[in-house]
Amino acid sequence: MNVEKYSPVASVEIYGNMSPTYAEILTPDALRFVAQLQREFGPVRAYLLEKRKERQAGIDAGKMPDFLPETAAIRNDHAWKIAPVPHDLDSRCVEITGPVDRKMVINALNSGADVYMADFEDSHAPTWSGTVEGQINLRDAVRRTITYETPKKKYLLNEETATLMVRPRGWHLVEKHVLVDGAPVSASLFDFGLFLYHNAHALIERETGPYFYVPKIESHKEAKLWNEVIVFSQDYLKIPQKTVKTTVLIETILAAFEMDEILYELKDHSAGLNCGRWDYIFSCVKKFRNNPEYVLPDRSQITMDAACMKAYRDLLIKTCHVRGAHAMGGMAAQIPIKNNVEANESALEKVHADKRRDVFAGHDGTWVAHPDLVSLARHAFKNHMHGPNQLWIQLDDVVVQAKDLLQVPEGTITEQGLRTNIKIGIQYVEAWLRGNGCVPLYNLMEDAATAEISRSQVWQWLKHEAQTECGQKITHDLYAKVEEEEMCAIEKEVGKERFAQGKYERARTLFRSLVTSQEFVEFLTLPAYEELE
Repeated sequence: MNVEKYSPVASVEIYGNMSPTYAEILTPDALRFVAQLQREFGPVRAYLLEKRKERQAGIDAGKMPDFLPETAAIRNDHAWKIAPVPHDLDSRCVEITGPVDRKMVINALNSGADVYMADFEDSHAPTWSGTVEGQINLRDAVRRTITYETPKKKYLLNEETATLMVRPRGWHLVEKHVLVDGAPVSASLFDFGLFLYHNAHALIERETGPYFYVPKIESHKEAKLWNEVIVFSQDYLKIPQKTVKTTVLIETILAAFEMDEILYELKDHSAGLNCGRWDYIFSCVKKFRNNPEYVLPDRSQITMDAACMKAYRDLLIKTCHVRGAHAMGGMAAQIPIKNNVEANESALEKVHADKRRDVFAGHDGTWVAHPDLVSLARHAFKNHMHGPNQLWIQLDDVVVQAKDLLQVPEGTITEQGLRTNIKIGIQYVEAWLRGNGCVPLYNLMEDAATAEISRSQVWQWLKHEAQTECGQKITHDLYAKVEEEEMCAIEKEVGKERFAQGKYERARTLFRSLVTSQEFVEFLTLPAYEELE
């Protein structure tokens, strides 16, 4: 990296801006804590990432996922529960999610939602400035000193704000700007460690606590590692055990088979599980990508009404409620549409229907991505949920077997679906390369999870030369033709000047390399991160 190197602590090197404000977050003591986390838990993290590769090799060889026989005792013992959740997580009817830029932090905390999930992951493009300033923004929000001013308005926190939760990056990612003992630090430990170090005591003093969303888990052993990190951190920072609380996103098909085990490993530090539906769909494509019998239809056709998605949702709710844990619903992709009343009403009705589906299924709360959707989601829940949650719904009659989770969704592949995937995928990557991880496209909110569905589907369709409903094979020649046509359409939509000033050609090249490579790249953010900054 062609930037100046700083080393505020022995064996810790920073390659990035170290302004006086950044130095308030990247203090020697905070960096020592992060470095200690890396040294203690980095080797286990690396081992578990290797185990992911072994498990993928088994799936490619025909060994499909199933419930683990060695952990049957945990699943079958209905006596154990998670530790009681704190008072400010007892009711999570509406949770708003979004990136950690300063204005978003204020608006989300003021939105009227019960919880704001501040996101360093799928809606965050991890530039050095965006990541460190995100930590600054959250520090200021915890202390209620955060402000943001434009020529027209000054943004301040309301008296009553949402409870803060933070989503660090997943185990597979590193923070390339910070090296510990000569190697990049785990992005998970970096994000988690800095936030916890600077804010744990202040949150406790305000009668709340350090609460986290945990992403991309693939096994209960990865959950166990998180629990070990939490236990170590609480001792290191001299805060009581069971103070940190986590909600795990069940957003991989493999984790769906280990929900009980994941809750068990984190039971002293758990606040529930979440249906991370978009990453879950991506995971299904990714894990079974080499299986010609598991080619999925257009992403728009894979809804929560699909049999496999309903099984996933019902199993999550049943598992959580048996253990006294919250079962959180996922995100509807629609967003408010300005200047088109009819289209806006249609979008809002889709969101409302999605939230009604969540509450009737038994979820204890749901996600939205825009402040204007908070009241709509709350209306859907409060009209049908009596009390702060629905833990009393036990779903005793629900029996989910492996075949239910592994059922291929019904639907068709269309040329329009191919075009949509290419068009959205390229535009999302372009925005991400400019440092924007959360992008409204065609009246839907796209983040890394939805972009992953787009590019993984194109890769799978090309590999197996899938046929559209009209009998047309999806070949590399067809891809090249459609890609060129969609690039022309994008240039026309955004305008020649903006197109020339953006990173569209670079995004096109990167997206093409992802969907046409012989080997599947595990996450699009891995090669994209190498080009960020």
